[in-house]
Amino acid sequence: MNPVVNLTRGGNRRTEVQARPSAVSLFSGAGGMDVGFRQAGFDILWANDLDKVAVETYRRNLGDHIVWGDIEDHLSSLSRFAGVDCLFGGPPCQGFSVAGKMAPDDPRSQLVRSFMRAVEIVRPRAFVMENVKALGTLAKFKPVRDDLRASADRLGYRTELHILNAKDFGVPQARERVFFVGFLDAEPVQFEDRIRKHRRAPITTLEALRKTGPQGTAANPKTCNAVITIAERPVLRRSPYAGMMFNGLGRPLNPHAPCATLPASMGGNKTPIIDERQFFGDGTSWIETYHAHLMTGGAPSTLREAPGHIRRLTLEEARILHTFPEGYDFAGGRSATYRQIGNAVPCDLALAVAQATIDVLEDGAIDDEGDHEPSLRFAFGS
Repeated sequence: MNPVVNLTRGGNRRTEVQARPSAVSLFSGAGGMDVGFRQAGFDILWANDLDKVAVETYRRNLGDHIVWGDIEDHLSSLSRFAGVDCLFGGPPCQGFSVAGKMAPDDPRSQLVRSFMRAVEIVRPRAFVMENVKALGTLAKFKPVRDDLRASADRLGYRTELHILNAKDFGVPQARERVFFVGFLDAEPVQFEDRIRKHRRAPITTLEALRKTGPQGTAANPKTCNAVITIAERPVLRRSPYAGMMFNGLGRPLNPHAPCATLPASMGGNKTPIIDERQFFGDGTSWIETYHAHLMTGGAPSTLREAPGHIRRLTLEEARILHTFPEGYDFAGGRSATYRQIGNAVPCDLALAVAQATIDVLEDGAIDDEGDHEPSLRFAFGS
């Protein structure tokens, strides 16, 4: 099935006569990571997710090779993809997220183990696992990291763990994530040096969104109706784009920098806020002016609702800030679409990781002549 949207990107070293590297995708969601891997040149043979709406989105845009269901029910069948070039995916991260319980024993935290069981079964030449930054940095998750590394080492993979920020790779969003990568029977690959070659200049929120035009147009329809009310007791920070000048958890977007991480909980009062005049009008900012007023001792506004030009981020704008291709067709309603975008790996971040992975595979760092039969069973530490 041909993709509905155009996923072609420049800079790919592969030619039409060269075989495309093969891949299997797990925890695929709406396809953010898959878009990037396909743009880099990977042929994705099989994908899987438990979210039925996200699976439908994936099918509409990327193809019918995705299977809906629990990965545990499909692990045994993955042996038919033995030896693919790459197995990649982002296991659900709520158990490791600072926005969640941060519990290693959360059932969703166990899905990193499912990912590694898939690595054992498939024995790909490379694997890429994405998750929240906390998994890669917090001391409480060091046992999980150690188990991941030990398990990959027993299977013959040389591994590296890197914290990457999407804003460094052409994504107009500051979103830090950990990437655990492994290469089978490899020499030291220095993945950080390879991915550094794919860094791109930061893109501000204003640069990314200006072309969409104001909300309410055909190109940028209004999609979030959550009312924005002014806080009676504002919590101030040095920046007008932090603190709490409005009720709810939505924060104003800073037009002069990449936006803050877009949460999967968007759709209501957690949806980020835009000053329409600042982005699409004369450039004046009510948010900055009101913040300056408060910082100099001014009284909070007695108005309940914010001015009409202060409004929520639209779905189209969220798509752009996550670098999903133009025309990407999301299944489900507004809340489901916001959730799918917020849960996804930004496509251009995935592209950079996929390009670096291909760099390793093509540079001959992988021993293709070695014995790839697993000699040790997968086992996590107690």
